[in-house]
Amino acid sequence: MKVNNGSVLLEEQQETSTDKSWFGQYRQLTHYFALLCFLLIIITLLQTLCLVQISLVFQSQSTLQESKVTDLTNRLEKLNRSYRLLFSQYPALNQYCPVSNSTTSERACTPCPANWTSQGDKCFLFSRDRADWISSQYRCMALGGAVATVRTEEEQVFLWTEAQSLSQGDSYWLGLRTGGGDEGWQWSDGSPVEKGPEFWRHVPDNTYSSELCGRLAPGDDYRRSWFASRCSTQLRRICERRQAALQ
Repeated sequence: MKVNNGSVLLEEQQETSTDKSWFGQYRQLTHYFALLCFLLIIITLLQTLCLVQISLVFQSQSTLQESKVTDLTNRLEKLNRSYRLLFSQYPALNQYCPVSNSTTSERACTPCPANWTSQGDKCFLFSRDRADWISSQYRCMALGGAVATVRTEEEQVFLWTEAQSLSQGDSYWLGLRTGGGDEGWQWSDGSPVEKGPEFWRHVPDNTYSSELCGRLAPGDDYRRSWFASRCSTQLRRICERRQAALQ
């Protein structure tokens, strides 16, 4: 009986030890699980806070962007009103900035008025109608210019080339004029021709009694395209004016 009691006691102790070991493992697992749950809750809270912050930042930026867009729209509308008012108060601007798109009313600005051609720092207009030299000068002046003067070979080449393509053989008045005698040839602004480049076909005789004026005739050589004619002759004309400063 004593042996049996010892075996039973030993078995009970083993069972008790097993129960304690399992219980300890259970408590440890429970502790880890609780810690894991806590960490998950913390992570979830942090994610929620981040999302809230991102949402607030996005809303703030969206509101700021909307405010900027509204401000830019108002400024654009104000500029458009000023733009329209400017052209209504100064109709002459339409010469330099004609409407290029009738749908959008977009304008394209150039340093020369409509129908004038830009070359260097000047604008040139080749007329289709004919008049004597004096009338041609007045008509150019009415457009804000004068009958063309030739100061450089580059200008001569340009005028000669344009005359060839537009005139169909007609000549154009230049700003050349002489009163005969010893006065010599002068440009319409009073400067002497002899101080600049000359492109005469035949050197005119200054002793001719009548007043003569100079014309440009399209031909085979731009270097010999100036002719002397009576100022009363009815010819086309080349007007020139300074380019506008688009700044």
